Amino acid sequence: MNISSITIDICEASEQDAAEMLAIQKLAFHGQGILYNDFTLPPLVQTLEELVRDFRTYAFLKALYDGEIVGSVRGRSEGGTCQISRLIVHPDYQNRSIGKKLMHAIESKFSGASRYELFTGDKSEKNLALYGKLGYRMYKKKPQSTKVMLICMEKRKD
Repeated sequence: MNISSITIDICEASEQDAAEMLAIQKLAFHGQGILYNDFTLPPLVQTLEELVRDFRTYAFLKALYDGEIVGSVRGRSEGGTCQISRLIVHPDYQNRSIGKKLMHAIESKFSGASRYELFTGDKSEKNLALYGKLGYRMYKKKPQSTKVMLICMEKRKD
């Protein structure tokens, strides 16, 4: 399947999508578990109840291909900053610009923000490259665990 043959629709997700999104989240982050030799990463151990609870504080977007969820991202606004987290794309659909489309969509949803922030692991080269191409720059590092150093990134509106 080539990139140009995929039409992706991005729309708001609801709590009814939570179970499907959680399954994709665990698939998408499995590679991170391998990369860091740590299968206790928060996205891998999140429960359905916790994800449903996140709908109270985050806006969720989902990417649909042929009516099926293939990715999602969540964001929330706090003091002029949009906090973006858990950009996920099903492994079978990665490297097809879906992550980039989801990022543009969440930024548009929070277009009133003066700053966007997110974090990813320091060994997550594909993520770091994607966020860098989208204009995000590192502003600090912080340990998540003994195995994972987080790179905190931001993008400011000029």
